[in-house]
Amino acid sequence: MKFVLSSKIFKATVTEANLNYKGSITIDTELCDKAGFWIGEKVLVVSNTSGARLETYVIPGKPGSGVICSNGAAAHLIKKGEEVIIMGFTLSDKPIEPKIVFVDQNNKIIEKSNI
Repeated sequence: MKFVLSSKIFKATVTEANLNYKGSITIDTELCDKAGFWIGEKVLVVSNTSGARLETYVIPGKPGSGVICSNGAAAHLIKKGEEVIIMGFTLSDKPIEPKIVFVDQNNKIIEKSNI
């Protein structure tokens, strides 16, 4: 069994950073659905801007809003305006085809593909 990439939002822009929240990352539920993320799922968030990496979990954001909000302590590492990649992984005994969503600077889907 191996952990393999199952979901990815590529080059999203962080729209908010809320230090006064209990934790997690808020993601537009439309983006979650297209990428295959579940609410509460553990994700790896990587900042292309600062190089910061963190693990957290997904909470739902307003559909179609494009919201990507770094919450709680994560707001110290990943700030508003940073470009991020958000990845989910699945434990599997065979290769799987991940869902990958490419977005523009407003976090609107421009392409959806598998590797």
